[in-house]
Amino acid sequence: MAGPGRPAAGGGTFGAAVEVENKGGLVVASGQSTLDGLDKLAAQQRDAGVEAVPVPAGRLHDEEPHLADGLAGGYLYPQDMQVQPMLAAAHLLRLARRAGATVLPHEPVTGFLRDGERVTGVRTARRAIPAGSVLNAAGTWAGQLAELAGVRLPVAPRRGFILVTEPLPAIIRHKVYLADYVADVASGSAALQSSPVVEGTRSGTVLIGATRERVGFDAAMSLPALRRLAAGAVQLFPVLRDVAVIRAYRGFRPYCPDHLPVIGPDPRAPGLHHACGHEGAGIGLSLGTARLVAQVLVGDRPDLDTYPFRPERFAPEGAE
Repeated sequence: MAGPGRPAAGGGTFGAAVEVENKGGLVVASGQSTLDGLDKLAAQQRDAGVEAVPVPAGRLHDEEPHLADGLAGGYLYPQDMQVQPMLAAAHLLRLARRAGATVLPHEPVTGFLRDGERVTGVRTARRAIPAGSVLNAAGTWAGQLAELAGVRLPVAPRRGFILVTEPLPAIIRHKVYLADYVADVASGSAALQSSPVVEGTRSGTVLIGATRERVGFDAAMSLPALRRLAAGAVQLFPVLRDVAVIRAYRGFRPYCPDHLPVIGPDPRAPGLHHACGHEGAGIGLSLGTARLVAQVLVGDRPDLDTYPFRPERFAPEGAE
């Protein structure tokens, strides 16, 4: 495992370009019942090949010296890595251009070209673009794009906020989650939910999340959400109590009702493929999703069964 703040070994040029860090993740439980649930989840993850190392309560401060007292224990995930998402997106865009991709910014799709039921390209306000296959990777807006092709994808925005502190000495070693975060991610509630996720950055600032709520595309700042973030961070790391927050930002996660992404061809509109609905895991699952989509497009057998992610799995609107 790389040390705190150090790039992961083997990152190479790509790793340097996107600030890959193998800081590891630490999930902690506030009580025994929560820890029991975390034990079951970790066992399932280990069965799937994920490294999950139990950390008894008495050893939590060895991993994170500034953690609050009284926690029941947790799990360390040494394989948990981070990238800077804006740098990652920009770097992948550069690689796509070098491979011959044409990028048309500020030119939204307004419709699809069709040959009978088959999708044969897209329309924008400026041009028609024929294509053998069309991939809907529009993130939070993927449901709206699918509607233009006459198919339903219940991808909805799930708003989240993050606080950014003033630069500090390196006091937080891992990305640290309170175990309640797992339940919040799995919840289908539209109401505001918040559980602390705290990590340091190379610049010394500390990022504090995470909230979730379904309020459409309302981008207004929410003081109740920000206050819950601050309170959760102090609950987990009391050392942050008197630290200044320098800014907050928000975004929209592409939420699906069953918490699974949408990956693969859409039989309701042949020629249309989807890669969307990953909610907060889009960056981490992006390369694996791209591989699956590429394998399907060229006719290879995918490395992973994509049946659970099929676009047509959702009931018709009004039948759920």
